[in-house]
Amino acid sequence: MTNQKIPVIYVISDALGETAEFVSRAAAAQFNGIKIKIRRVPYVQEETHIDEILEEAVEEQAILAYTIVVQDLRLYIERRAKEKNLVTIDILSPLITAIAEKTGSQPRNIPNIIHRLDEQYFRKIEAVEFAVKYDDGKDPRGALYADVVLIGVSRTSKTPLSMYLAHKGIKTANIPIVPEVTPPRELFVISPKKIFGLVLDPHKLNQIRSERLKTLGLGASADYASLNRIMQELEYAEQVMKKIGCQIIDTTTRAVEETASIILQKIYKGE
Repeated sequence: MTNQKIPVIYVISDALGETAEFVSRAAAAQFNGIKIKIRRVPYVQEETHIDEILEEAVEEQAILAYTIVVQDLRLYIERRAKEKNLVTIDILSPLITAIAEKTGSQPRNIPNIIHRLDEQYFRKIEAVEFAVKYDDGKDPRGALYADVVLIGVSRTSKTPLSMYLAHKGIKTANIPIVPEVTPPRELFVISPKKIFGLVLDPHKLNQIRSERLKTLGLGASADYASLNRIMQELEYAEQVMKKIGCQIIDTTTRAVEETASIILQKIYKGE
């Protein structure tokens, strides 16, 4: 056994080849004490590439395990491998054929389709990470790279709305507007079309802030929750919003989903 040549499996795929490699390793694991070398060859989409792979595989008398969805390429691998006396294992085709027969539908035969579908998922993850990084004005530079920028005084649902939009794949930054703090210059250099100012009825905001203070164990009489202070903040915020020229949305009677719907319609229409 010690002098026996190590078996080699060539994993050939028109995508990443993860499926074929996983199956190959699962099969190899059934043979205790036998080393099996697995070589993955991804993104094989031309006959000339197949020829190059087979030339190398012949030298090692390798097993060919492949996941190729384009029928012409599958047939080419089978024909050329037979000419060279190489063993082939078509991992996807039998199952695709069985599903087609069972459903009466025809497969799309699109290479890398799983990863194309996954792109939407990864965009969502990226948008969520973006929203967390640029939440509450942590870094105003995020406004330069955001799809949407939310501005408003404290407790106008900027963060929940940012996260909701992020789950739609929209990179969202939010920046608080406070009378004592000069608004970041980034708000005046980006397109006002992607900035949305959130406002709220002062009495409703007073109620929300008072409840917030209670949860923090603080007195509801703090300046943060006083009606005069809130009206001062809202007036200043609206002045900033009008100076920027952004759309102002009153969120008093709107759920986060409703506000998000307004924003999505605007950005998709390019208004």
